[in-house]
Amino acid sequence: MLHENYLEKVYAGFLGMNVGIRLGAPLEPTEWTFEKIQEVYGDIRGYVKDYEMFSADDDANGPIFFIRALYDDAKDREVKAEDVGKSWLNYCRENIGMIWWGGEGISTEHNAYLNLKNGIPAPQSGSVEENGIVLAEQIGGQILIDSWGLIYPEDFKKAAHFAELAASVSHDKEGLYGARFIAACISKAFTAKSIQEIIDAGLSVIPEDSTYAKVVNAVMTFHLQKPEDFRECRNYLELQWGYDKYPGICHIIPNAGVCILALLYGNGDFSRTIEIATMCAWDTDCNAGNVGTILGVYDGIAGIPDHYRKPVNDCIVASSVSGYLNIVDIPTFSAELALLGYKMAGENPPDNLQNKVKDGEVFFDFALPGSTHGFKSDNPFKAFIKHNDKVGQGSLEVIFDRMYGDSQSKIFYKPFYRREEFNDEKYKPTFAPKAYSGQQVAVDIYLDKWQGSGIFITPYIRNTFTKECVTLDKIELVNQQWNSIRFTIPETNGALIDEIGYILESPSESLNRAFGAFYLKNFHIFGNAEYSIDFSKQFVEFLSITPFAHHNGQWTLDGDKMTCLSEGNCSSYTGNYYTRDAIIETDITPISGISHQMIFRAQGIQRHYLVGFDGHDKVSLILNDYGYERLITVPFSWDIGEKYRFEVQFKGASIQFSIDHKVIIEFEDDKITSGMIGIGSLDKGETDILSFKVKEIG
Repeated sequence: MLHENYLEKVYAGFLGMNVGIRLGAPLEPTEWTFEKIQEVYGDIRGYVKDYEMFSADDDANGPIFFIRALYDDAKDREVKAEDVGKSWLNYCRENIGMIWWGGEGISTEHNAYLNLKNGIPAPQSGSVEENGIVLAEQIGGQILIDSWGLIYPEDFKKAAHFAELAASVSHDKEGLYGARFIAACISKAFTAKSIQEIIDAGLSVIPEDSTYAKVVNAVMTFHLQKPEDFRECRNYLELQWGYDKYPGICHIIPNAGVCILALLYGNGDFSRTIEIATMCAWDTDCNAGNVGTILGVYDGIAGIPDHYRKPVNDCIVASSVSGYLNIVDIPTFSAELALLGYKMAGENPPDNLQNKVKDGEVFFDFALPGSTHGFKSDNPFKAFIKHNDKVGQGSLEVIFDRMYGDSQSKIFYKPFYRREEFNDEKYKPTFAPKAYSGQQVAVDIYLDKWQGSGIFITPYIRNTFTKECVTLDKIELVNQQWNSIRFTIPETNGALIDEIGYILESPSESLNRAFGAFYLKNFHIFGNAEYSIDFSKQFVEFLSITPFAHHNGQWTLDGDKMTCLSEGNCSSYTGNYYTRDAIIETDITPISGISHQMIFRAQGIQRHYLVGFDGHDKVSLILNDYGYERLITVPFSWDIGEKYRFEVQFKGASIQFSIDHKVIIEFEDDKITSGMIGIGSLDKGETDILSFKVKEIG
């Protein structure tokens, strides 16, 4: 039986991983040496960079997306290396985001991707025979596998097995031992009573004569002899196990030494462990991330202090092909992992866990300790946010502090992000909104007013193009009871929505200012969306055009149109990843070439439908399931330079495609039942996309 606090431990582990990554990322090599970090920062006790919003990182991308093999191909059977390899091809846009595209023969992950693309399946794609020993033993073997440790709690041998299987897509030999070791440590941390017990579990799943085992034992021996000063141990690592002895950009062995050093000298304290891992230099975000997962699970959520936790604010971003999935709510993703854990254990999950995950919807119950689900206040001086573990079995508490007259505060969630909110462009995240016009927003709010007159909230959304707030009807909250608030997201005329929330105000007078708290829970965005994308209101950010994620091709904005210039197969994706039934409409003008198509029900780059012009005087409906199959082709005379209105309606197995309001194709196929939408081309050419409209149905 999985422990009753399993979800909370997963949450702490995944949060701990991201705290470690955020701490270590600014001090990655090569400029930040061990000596330079000590000289500039001394004894690190907190984040060294105050990110407005931390950008994507490969250390988080891998654990988030490569686990999706369990949803996509291994739903009803044991996962295989080939399944994880397919997830690489399905979620990685070539040469942008997700992994380190450092060049063939330099980056292990880049090499593995090219192998997969060229038809070399996993695990051969990561083998020494294909890539050589140097690439096979770089650090990536252990940095992309944390989720496998989290979904096999206490069963560290299974965690090690499946982590090795996943890592074999890109790594081999010592690289696989690192995957086994770290996953086993994470798994054992759920029940371990000491750090040594965790390390022993890791050692038990790798060969005793491996170099990885030798560096672990060497660091343990040194720690026994000199347990006080981690810097002495780091100097020892440099001398005996340093980068000069292990070729490549970032070999696993020196960094394994740092992980063990941090675990031992951190002495079971989350903060000290990730700080030591960061101060030791080398691959700082990878090492602090791995030990952050282990110590997050081991110490639990209470072990992660606020000065590390609050800046994360329960949200991170990723850089897969799905902009919708790239906006990651940490409590929700943790619940998804926990559900997988119950499934892997052959157990039924508790109802309260099942209810936390609603595919295609946003739902926050604030039940996990300290959870904020990314909510913010624009005026924390007058209205500040904190979690409350008691009211409503967990809620977001908003303290309003002596408000009166015209003062207002916005309490809001961000369903979409812009480049301006980030300090850097690391790993090029892209975004498709989590909320659209036509959908419903519901929330429960309990008011506890201590003094003052009426407390009012006004639901609103913010238009990211104009930066203006679109408000709905003002509501007076009833004191000392739960208020159920619901509204429909209004039309934004082709612009995107980057805030959804509530404007708080009170007409209280200065001698009786509004003072008190309200508690927010069960925040829910759901229902059918109906919206358009006006290209004159979009932007080129992170090498993509909002709100699309591009895979190959050159995509540009020109006034009120988006243009795709392709040298071959290319595609672009947006929308809710879980859209089932919808009507999609776009105006396109073929400029050159013979392939101009719409994409729908896209579950990734390698799994979707296409429909549109497919050769001279032909229209085809095509299924892409790791290979293209033309389901039906019909004659249709079309011309370069002419504008056409494409419309595809899909509901259940029924697919209907029209051009200029005339039905061209009617077909039934249910191989893929949900997914994103977009534009694609299978051949060289140029296409102007003039409009894009979406109406979910059903």
